[in-house]
This record gives sequence, C-alpha cells and structure tokens, in this order.
Amino acid sequence: MDASDSSDADATDAAAAAQRSPDHHRDRDHDRDSDGVLAEQLLRLTRRLHRIQSRQLEPIGITPAQFRLLRTVASYDAAPRMADLAQRLDVVPRAVTTLVDALEASGRVRRAPDPDSRRVVRIEITDEGRATLRSLRNARRAAAEEILAPLTAGQREVLGELLSALVDGMPERRC
Repeated sequence: MDASDSSDADATDAAAAAQRSPDHHRDRDHDRDSDGVLAEQLLRLTRRLHRIQSRQLEPIGITPAQFRLLRTVASYDAAPRMADLAQRLDVVPRAVTTLVDALEASGRVRRAPDPDSRRVVRIEITDEGRATLRSLRNARRAAAEEILAPLTAGQREVLGELLSALVDGMPERRC
C-alpha cells in the first residue's frame, strides 16, 4: 500500500466516523433518556410499594421505620445494643432511641441490661414483637403480590434476576 492509498483509507475512515458520530451521540442520548425513564419508573414503583405497605401496616399499628427496626432486632443472634442498631440501620442513635421507645411502649421490644456491662442496654424482641413480625411479613407479601399481579411467573423470575443484579451491584447495605 503506498502513501496515497493510506491517505485515501484515512479519509474514508474519517468520513465513516463523521457519519456514525451523530447516530452515536443520538444513541448515547437515547440511552440516557431510557435510563431516566427507568429511574422514574423505579421511583414510582417504590412510592407505590411504600403506599401499599403503609396501608397494610396501619391496622397493625406500626410504621415502616418501626418495622425495619423490629426486623433488624430479630436478625441478631443475641440482643443488640442501641449503637449496633444505629450502625446497622445507618441512622443516628437518637433515631433508634425514638423507635425503640415506641416499640417498647407497644410491648414489641424491651430494654434489657447487658450482663457484662451495667452501662450497656440491649434490645430484645418480645413474643408480641415476633407475632407482629409474622403479621408484617404477611402484609409485605400481600403488598408484593398486589404489585406483581400483572406479571406472569416467567416475568417475575426475570424481574427477580434483574433486581438481584442491581442489588448485588450496589455497595453493601445490611437492611
């Protein structure tokens, strides 16, 4: 190949790139638009799920935040400290105190002294708390069934795989 052939090839490559470039930008813009639509759909779905779950939690007399704390307390092998709960929930300790106060008033958890340190208070789930968790899990399942009703079993399976890929790709969160 001589120099003129090389420059002709370069010119042809440049012309082809120039023709691809607007489409390439359009594709990238379309991808961003699609991502924006997906983000909006996920937000709308999340809000809908929260509304349904709140509606189902109301008769039980518990808020979504209290449910999350109760679920977290139950996930420990031994009764956690307030500081453990704050760290796991990624909230300030005062927020945990407020939630524990409400759950304790309803008989769902109790404060217990730490056997090794008089300064430490542990949070134990009560039998009432366990019964509430069972009811809440049923309410959550009903909310999910309501949301997923339009999907076939195959679509649900694909959605589960996609959601797992998204969750697994996120930084570690415990709750």
